[in-house]
Amino acid sequence: MEFYKDNYDAIVVGASLSGMSCALELAKKDKSVLVLEKHNLPGGLATSFVKNGQEYEATLHEMMSIGEETKPLKIRTFLESNGIHCDWLRVPEAYKLFVPKENIDIVLHAGWTGSIENNKYKSGKFVMADELNEAYPGCKDEVNRLMNLCAKVYNSVNVLSVSKESKPMMLLKHPEFVKTCGYSTREVLDTFKLALPVRDILKAYWIYVGTPFSDLPFTIYAVLMADYFIGGSYICKEFSHELSVRMAEKLLELGVDIEYNQEVTSIIVNNGCVTGVKTKRGDIINSKCVATSTYPNKTYGSLIEPISEVPSEAFRFTNSRKIGLSCFSVLLRLDKKPSDLNIHNYSVFSSTSEMDLDTFFEEANTRGPYNYLSTICLNYANDSVVKEGETLLSITTLPMADPFLNIDPFDYAKIKRKIAQDMIARVSHFLGVPLQNHIIDIVIETPISVAHFTGDYLGSVYGYQHRMDDHIVARLEHNKETHFIKGLAFIGAHGVSGNGMSPCITNGRKAAYDLMEDMGRKR
Repeated sequence: MEFYKDNYDAIVVGASLSGMSCALELAKKDKSVLVLEKHNLPGGLATSFVKNGQEYEATLHEMMSIGEETKPLKIRTFLESNGIHCDWLRVPEAYKLFVPKENIDIVLHAGWTGSIENNKYKSGKFVMADELNEAYPGCKDEVNRLMNLCAKVYNSVNVLSVSKESKPMMLLKHPEFVKTCGYSTREVLDTFKLALPVRDILKAYWIYVGTPFSDLPFTIYAVLMADYFIGGSYICKEFSHELSVRMAEKLLELGVDIEYNQEVTSIIVNNGCVTGVKTKRGDIINSKCVATSTYPNKTYGSLIEPISEVPSEAFRFTNSRKIGLSCFSVLLRLDKKPSDLNIHNYSVFSSTSEMDLDTFFEEANTRGPYNYLSTICLNYANDSVVKEGETLLSITTLPMADPFLNIDPFDYAKIKRKIAQDMIARVSHFLGVPLQNHIIDIVIETPISVAHFTGDYLGSVYGYQHRMDDHIVARLEHNKETHFIKGLAFIGAHGVSGNGMSPCITNGRKAAYDLMEDMGRKR
C-alpha cells in the first residue's frame, strides 16, 4: 500500500512536543502535514516506560507556563484553545535548597499578587519574598523588586518569541527587556542589595540551565525564575506521555498524517530549497518545507542531500555554538513511604559544597563526583501512581556528554553504577537514611541512554548553551541571517527559546511561523 501522499505542504521530522506543536499550528492553517517518527510512540523525551510493573518518567517532567484552570498561562491556553486537555497536578513547592556548608535549609513556594493579562503587566508581591524575609530579615523589598523585573522580562520574551517588533517599539513596549538583555545574571544581581545566602538561594534553578553563571544571560535567568515563581510547575497525572498522546490524537483529528517507525535519513535540497525527505524504508516524500528536531550539527553534517547544498556559513555558525548539557538520573523505587525515609519535599536541590556555580559547571565536564544534585519525590505530587507504602525518587545531575563518549563498552556498566552509587550515598547522607538498603528497583539513565533513545546530538537534552553571545535575544535578532536553506526550520531544545518542555512547545510554534513565511515566498 502507499503510505504517503504525492506531496505535503510540510513534513515534520519527529513527533516530539515541539514537532507536534509545529504540526498543530500548520494544520490549523489548513496545511497538509506529515509527521515522521522513528519510534513507535510520540513525545520524544516526554514519555514514560514500565519496569517490573511500575511506570517511570523518562526525564524530569515539570512544565511551566501552565497556571491554574481559572488563571491559565500561555501553554495551558495554547493547549486548551486547541482542544488538548490533560489532568494537570500542581507540585507542592518550588524547591527546597539544602546547603549545610552555608547553613542554608529553606523551602520556597510559587505564587504572587500581580497579573499578566493581554500582555499587560501589573506588579505584585511574591510568596517566596516573604519566605526569604523570614529567614533573612530585611530582604523582602529587594527580592520583590528583582522578581518583578524578572516577570517583566518574562512577559516580553513571551511576546517577542512569537511576534515581531521594530527596535523603537521594543524600547517603547519592553523597556526592562531592552535595558537588561545585554547583561549577564551576575551583573544584574550585583545591582541588588542582597546578602550572599539570599543570592545563593536565588541561584538554585541554575541546574536547569547549565551555563557558567558568569556567562549566563539575565534574560534566561529572568524567564526561568518568573516562570517557576509566578504560576508554579505542573505535571500530568498520567505522566508526560499523557500530554504526548493527547497532542497526537488532536493532530489525527485535524487530518495530519503521523507515521511511526519511520526514520528520516535525508532531507533533499535543490538550489538552496527543500524538496522533500528520504526515509530509511526507501520512500522519497515531496515537500517544500521541513521542520526537523535533529540538531543542526547532524542535519547539516549528514542529513542534507547532497551535502554540497549546505552553505559554508551554516557549518561555521553551527560549529561555533556550544552544545548544552545532557543528564544522568538515578530512578529509585523504594520499599517505604517518603516520611519513613525522611523525605518530606517534592523537589530538593542539595550540595555537599558551597554554591559555586562555575565549579559545578566544571564538574559537569567530568564523570563526577557531582556536588550539586536535584531530587524529585513523585509521591508528593501524584501518589496515585505509587504503590501504598513505597516511594518513587529520582536523583539527577546534568553533565556534559563529552566525558561519556569514549567509554569502553565493557566498562560502561561499572562506570555508571559507580556514579549512581555516589549520588545515592550523597542523598542518603543528607537524609540520614541509607537508601541503598531500601531499593526495590533501580534505573540508571546516562547521556548514552539519551543519545541511544532520541538520537540527539551528543545526547544533549539542553540544545545549545545560553551564553552572552548565544541566547534568545541573539537568536531572535539573527533568525533570518541563520536561515541558510529555504523551507528548513529547526524544532526542539536547540530552537530559539531553548530547552524545557514548555519552551520546546514555543519552539515548535515558532518553526511553523517560519515555514509559513517560506510558503508565502516565490521560489
